[in-house]
Amino acid sequence: MTLLTPTSRREGQHVTTTPTPPTRPSKLWSTLIAIVVALVILVATGTLDIQWRDLPEMPGQIWHYLQLMFTSPDWDRLPRALFEMWRSISMAWIGAILCVVVSIPLGMLAADGVGPAWLRTTLRVIFAVIRAFPEVIIAIILLTVTGLTPFTGALALAISGIGQQSKWTYETIESLPTGSTEAVRAAGGNVAEVTRWALWPAAAPSIISFALYRFEINIRTSAVLGLIGAGGIGSMLANYTNYREWETVGVLLIVVVVITMIVDTISGAIRRRIMEGSRARVVATDL
Repeated sequence: MTLLTPTSRREGQHVTTTPTPPTRPSKLWSTLIAIVVALVILVATGTLDIQWRDLPEMPGQIWHYLQLMFTSPDWDRLPRALFEMWRSISMAWIGAILCVVVSIPLGMLAADGVGPAWLRTTLRVIFAVIRAFPEVIIAIILLTVTGLTPFTGALALAISGIGQQSKWTYETIESLPTGSTEAVRAAGGNVAEVTRWALWPAAAPSIISFALYRFEINIRTSAVLGLIGAGGIGSMLANYTNYREWETVGVLLIVVVVITMIVDTISGAIRRRIMEGSRARVVATDL
């Protein structure tokens, strides 16, 4: 005797079972998350005191100031603008070098298999704390010690970059293949020898590429630091904006955009060459 379930029926001598449809997944959590996000947006919008009636007039105002800045730029200010832009680039370069010198050793010590557990945890917490502070806040803190100088901006860029560059470094180390590391250890190498002969040669192209990318970020940030008195093109831009000399402001913006694009193009080409050379060496080694 065959027992039939509610989803079964007899057909001749065979029993056919009707498949039970799967249970629909619950959308409770996704709905709650959507409600929370919507509430956050509403609260944030309500506390910003936005004058919604002024929004339709903003495109016209922006177009008006663009005309003031770029209709007849004051090209007599170009030599001074180029000099101040050079100071901003110098600030960014010094900050990038200081960042690399400090962050690469610390980042390698923070990688798994290199430093002890207590040191890795301590360093990663320090890096996270540094990343939590924007460059402008770091520069304001340093102003009380170093004063309103471009060196303040360079230090702020260096300190801020340590948190990010160190994170890139230990993540790069941890993503490397383990073959060369195991080979050096099998030959009797200690941690320092493994780092020198296995980890660093494989990670150097990526780390150097990240350092160049950090330099590109520093150039953009150095202009912002100049707005608080750290020197460079940002300080000049803030001064002429306060005095409403829009023809000079237009020249400064043109210089910032053009020079930044040129530096990005050169740095990007160097980074691509470094990474392509690294891949070529890896392929040659595999062959």
